[in-house]
Amino acid sequence: MTTVNGGVSFWYAATGLPERGAPLDGDLDADVCVVGGGYTGLWTAYYLKQAAPDLEIALLEAEFCGYGASGRNGGWLYNGIAGRSRYARLHGEDAARRLQLAMNDTVSETLRAAAAEGIDCDAHRGGVLEIATTPAQLARLKARFAHEQAFGADEVHLLDAAGAAERLYVPGTLGATWSPCGARVHPAKLVLGLAAAVRRLGVRVYESTPVTAIAPGRAVTAHGTVTARAVLRCTEGFTAELAGQKRSWLPMNSSMIATEPLPAEVWEAIGWQDREVLGDEAHAYMYAQRTADDRIALGGRGHPYRYGSRIDRDGATPDGTVAQLREILARMFPAAADARIDHAWSGVLGVPRDWCATVDLDPATGLGFAGGYVGSGVATTNLAGRTLRDLTLRHLGRGADTALTALPWVGHRVRRWEPEPARWLGVHALYAVYRHADRREHAATSPLATLADRISGRG
Repeated sequence: MTTVNGGVSFWYAATGLPERGAPLDGDLDADVCVVGGGYTGLWTAYYLKQAAPDLEIALLEAEFCGYGASGRNGGWLYNGIAGRSRYARLHGEDAARRLQLAMNDTVSETLRAAAAEGIDCDAHRGGVLEIATTPAQLARLKARFAHEQAFGADEVHLLDAAGAAERLYVPGTLGATWSPCGARVHPAKLVLGLAAAVRRLGVRVYESTPVTAIAPGRAVTAHGTVTARAVLRCTEGFTAELAGQKRSWLPMNSSMIATEPLPAEVWEAIGWQDREVLGDEAHAYMYAQRTADDRIALGGRGHPYRYGSRIDRDGATPDGTVAQLREILARMFPAAADARIDHAWSGVLGVPRDWCATVDLDPATGLGFAGGYVGSGVATTNLAGRTLRDLTLRHLGRGADTALTALPWVGHRVRRWEPEPARWLGVHALYAVYRHADRREHAATSPLATLADRISGRG
């Protein structure tokens, strides 16, 4: 069997790509216009319609709901939040802790909402396991463990090598952390189920309707213009395609492979009985899950960025990236080293210049947005959607300030990315440094990697 490369993602392999809904057909008036049919836009529309069923909400999607990162990601529903340390420096540790506690609750809220809507997304709450395989990684892991506890993630457990191996065997593991605040999901089943729920609630969803420009009170498409009191940009990694947004968020590329279903003897060697989502402490880190049908789905950065913020349309992945991911698979899971790779694919995620996720709505213009999740969006989108709901209701005179609108990521401002070619050169140089550090560092974190973190905004 030949590896399928692209086709959006493996997650659509069993069912095929969904049939698209009708596009917008002429100008339209609404109370709220949501631009983008991924997790952020769908959760926002879902919670808005639940809170105020009489609102007229139009959702515009360029392709089909779940075409972007929401249908291509690694299925990590967990409590990670981009930019927490920076929020603490800017707003104080108490504010950052409130954001972390809200993210802890978001894992349960996402699973609750999916269950309430009858969405079978292969959810399994096995927690989050992150491993260290070198002394330098172990030092970073222990530092992160102390940091997590300081910010309200006090259910995180530090494991020694033996404790990590009891959960999952990866050769050379020196230690790990495990947190209960995480679950494996099937990304496409979740986003397609959510899209169906939104439609049942009465949200008008228009697919195959690319938005070319957003301005106060309107979203412009080739099929017509939607006029609304609130226009919410929920385009994440595709934001650079909108007029005037080329340098707002960098579309970072991430790639994945999925093996064939693995036999029982392979799982006996690996373990992974609790089906935790798995990550590591490498600078160019990997992420993985054991799927419901017993495959390993594993991802990493691969080719991180295309010149001019260009976005590959169908998920096709360079052969070199597939080979890199296969090498990670063989190194981490020797028992699966010879497994057939059934699918390879890629997608983009939104990266702000300071690596901080943001939610905002300008009361003067009615323009709102959320995104910049830096790869932690499966759960973060749910919190962002509920926060955009509260900001929108306040803007429409239907609500007031809430605990969510007071979180420190609301209204966060960040400078734009550098123009080309500096943007392309910088991103590729930084990831070359990270890969070099992963190959060469041993006892301590590479000073070059530390410098790269500071330059990139990750530090």
